[in-house]
Amino acid sequence: MRKYIITGLLAWLPLTVTIWVLLHVVGLLNGVFGGVVAAAQTVLPSSVHPVLQRLTEIPGLSVIVVVAVLFLTGVLVTNIFGQWVLKQSNRLVSHIPIVKSIYTSVKQVSDTLFSSSGQAFRQAVLVQYPRAGSWTIAFVTGKPSGEVAQHLSGDYLSLYVPTTPNPTSGFMLMVPRADVVELDMSVDEALKYVISMGVVAPPDMAAKAKTTRV
Repeated sequence: MRKYIITGLLAWLPLTVTIWVLLHVVGLLNGVFGGVVAAAQTVLPSSVHPVLQRLTEIPGLSVIVVVAVLFLTGVLVTNIFGQWVLKQSNRLVSHIPIVKSIYTSVKQVSDTLFSSSGQAFRQAVLVQYPRAGSWTIAFVTGKPSGEVAQHLSGDYLSLYVPTTPNPTSGFMLMVPRADVVELDMSVDEALKYVISMGVVAPPDMAAKAKTTRV
């Protein structure tokens, strides 16, 4: 009986977790959309309030609206006028006390992570952490720069060490390149390995290459 229960759990667990994550994302988007509608009700005439309220009750509309806004924003900022508007808005926000610190930091991180020319999270490596002899997977985020680099002699790498099973939290390390072992696995495979706590092992790249040649 225990065997069948575990087998049934393994069959339903991936689908259940996937649905839970999707529902959480949709709920978050619904909250954002509801906040926008509430803000619009404060500036628009009361005659349109019932229409706005009905919009919040349409299932999936928030997802469509958010995707459409992101698409239109991307189209807008790819031309000269859109880039000018974005630059002026960035300049405006960067002069607001407190807000500028948060906005500038988030913008720098997002530009680095999602830039097609950036190298952040482009490579998975092995590093000894939290002590010598203990190894964990980390991701290269770049090289130390500025004042920090001036205090480090030699070739160093900046690494992000994710926690398990939640990789969104972790630790930032700066270690010598010589102490880092580069891996052939992709970032996606490394993340699966971390999230699964080592259960879902990536394929052996050497064996894969040998099979491909054959």
